[in-house]
Amino acid sequence: MISFTKTWKQLKQKGIMGINQRNADYILKYNDRRNYPYVDNKILTKMRAIDAGISVPEMYGIIRTEHDISKLDNVIDTHRDFVIKPAQGSGGDGIIVIADRYDKDRYKTVSGKLVLHSELEYQLSNIITGLYSLGGMRDNAIIEYRVKPDPIFKSISYEGVPDIRIIVLLGYPIMGMLRLPTRQSNGKANLHQGAIGVGVDLATGTTLNGSWFNEQISRHPDTDNEVSNIKLPLWDKFIELAARGYELVDLGYIGVDLVLDEEKGPLILELNARPGLNIQIANDVGLQQRAYIVEQHIAELKKANRTETVSERIAFSMQHFSVLKS
Repeated sequence: MISFTKTWKQLKQKGIMGINQRNADYILKYNDRRNYPYVDNKILTKMRAIDAGISVPEMYGIIRTEHDISKLDNVIDTHRDFVIKPAQGSGGDGIIVIADRYDKDRYKTVSGKLVLHSELEYQLSNIITGLYSLGGMRDNAIIEYRVKPDPIFKSISYEGVPDIRIIVLLGYPIMGMLRLPTRQSNGKANLHQGAIGVGVDLATGTTLNGSWFNEQISRHPDTDNEVSNIKLPLWDKFIELAARGYELVDLGYIGVDLVLDEEKGPLILELNARPGLNIQIANDVGLQQRAYIVEQHIAELKKANRTETVSERIAFSMQHFSVLKS
């Protein structure tokens, strides 16, 4: 009991947010459940983003019913590479990434594995029946542009597409993390499947140390290269897209997932109304500590009958949540 009490006090001093606190003080408090479909359904998210002029991967088509599966050929006719994903999936489950066509009936994944056309149709059927959806409900399959990761990630990532998660509270970015695929995660940027989380300084976009299975690390386990001190390109654009996510879905506490495409630059991949807490390990700092600063700031703004623009919110976050000198 003494050891537990000591650990609890240490976590509290660092401002570490626990799952119960996240749920009660932030998700329930700031996220209106009526707006959850805007983040849980990737089609709705994408449509809203397009209407708002926010960059997202281009959608080639939607397969809504078993009958629609016969339209697959028409949807991908002019595309050698593409992604198939469930509209309401989570954790990267159910996603197939096609990197190229091998011949008329076969396709190559990023890892070089050959996939038959019939296998793609079978996967579409699984998605539609709800195999990968939240709650097991019937779903739609999205076929969209395949993101090509910027070359800056080549030395610190294993296959797949690295992404950037930024936690946003009431429009203020409060913490960022770069998620790097590994062999263990099968090329997916999912921490629970074995990807690496690397903290990112909010002001400069410079990577900090990383975490892997909740243990702090400094090198990628597959490439053996340092994951820290890497300046992420176009960081100002990333943090702007994250801050704009607040107005996009009308949810106060969200995780905004972004990618850096070698041709199209920063894109919003998806948003999450229940972002995980591992980002605190990657940054070695607590979310609650930063969330409190934002809440106090907003309270002062309300007293003065003021609100802040996206640019002002970003400037506030960069000033208060940087750990490196810009």
